[in-house]
Amino acid sequence: MRGILEHLQSSETLVTVTDMEAGLEHLKRGTLEHAETLLIVVEPYFKSLEAAGRIAALARGLGVPRISAVANKVRSERDEVAIRDYCAGHDLPLLAVVPFDADVAEAERLGRAVLDTAPAAPAVDRLRSLANRLLAADLPERAERVAD
Repeated sequence: MRGILEHLQSSETLVTVTDMEAGLEHLKRGTLEHAETLLIVVEPYFKSLEAAGRIAALARGLGVPRISAVANKVRSERDEVAIRDYCAGHDLPLLAVVPFDADVAEAERLGRAVLDTAPAAPAVDRLRSLANRLLAADLPERAERVAD
């Protein structure tokens, strides 16, 4: 994985998005060596929040320039407040809040992408908005909107 990411970094690729397995193992193996931005997906559960804190601390130690959180599977205002409070207390900017979405669960049950089964789902809309914000922030002169 490190070799692939290093190759992409040295190529003319503008953006590479890598979905890493949850946990710390990939960080310890140096897969973030060329990362400019790390999005830590957090869910409104104690273990998820604690893991996010450990991941953020390790990523800071590795010199990742931008580290932020994305809340996922948020079912209530109480869930969102818990995540916001945790992130604020750990100097971890929260970039987006993605609601729990039954359309995502149904797509997973079907073994299909939610973009194919429910492209207008609330979770898809929030992620599309996040992608557009990230592109605009990182690539203002060449940013393109993420379409359907």
